[in-house]
Amino acid sequence: MTRRALLLINRHARQGQNSQAIAQLQKLDLELILENIEDVRFLPEIIQSYKDKVDLVIVGGGDGTLNAAVDGLVSTQLPLGILPLGTANDLARTLGIPNSLSEACKIIASGNVQHIDLGWVNGKHFFNVASLGLSVQITQKLTKKAKRRWGVFAYAITAIKAMWQVRPFHAEIRLNGQTIQLKTIQIAIGNGRYYGGGMTIVHDAKINDQRLDVYSLEIQHWWQMLALLPALRRGRHTASLGVRTFHAQEIEVYTRKPRPINTDGEITTYTPAHFRVIPRALAVLVP
Repeated sequence: MTRRALLLINRHARQGQNSQAIAQLQKLDLELILENIEDVRFLPEIIQSYKDKVDLVIVGGGDGTLNAAVDGLVSTQLPLGILPLGTANDLARTLGIPNSLSEACKIIASGNVQHIDLGWVNGKHFFNVASLGLSVQITQKLTKKAKRRWGVFAYAITAIKAMWQVRPFHAEIRLNGQTIQLKTIQIAIGNGRYYGGGMTIVHDAKINDQRLDVYSLEIQHWWQMLALLPALRRGRHTASLGVRTFHAQEIEVYTRKPRPINTDGEITTYTPAHFRVIPRALAVLVP
């Protein structure tokens, strides 16, 4: 039976000018309603307007586009198909969806659904990770021009530049009945497995394990990051000097002044922040 799909393509994504996927999806017995997106802020409203008109939503873009769409997907409970057209595509990587558009189209057409958890902070849902500190500086410095030129390597190049300027800040976190005072350069709260162009939040993280994986980077000098980077990349930093890690279903973070919070690569809220995991919140088409 032919399924009706709302296809949302971010034309500003790194590979957004791509008609190959449209033709292939149509060949795979999907009836498409195409909306080209110029401003991703309107994605939840667009998805909501098609709630009773389509069987699924296909989002073509990167993690930022998916982050913009997630609240609309939650409110409608429409299944999500992913076309990885962005730079990092960390959610696709977590779900085992390859960057090959032809393979991604076949996965959507197969109809195999997995229910995944979502993170939530101050009313905003997220897929991969939310963080404050160093990662926010990276987000602020990471330009579209750099992503188009360098691809996923733009994250590493920008991170090296940001490390020179990062300064530790004081924070209080509350989780699992504890209150902990920190002096840190970054607090990261992960729901999925990958973030930041293939970094691993922790080696055994899954997007359906009904927990948040939390780490705090408590180093004093930028050069200490160089020794940590290989372990952070693989998610093997839990025993590293200068890294504190936790698991929780809820976490509160307080800072002396409001600090911006990055969710899936976009700055969306500020401290004080209340985080929680929402189990089996969304149906996604996966291999």
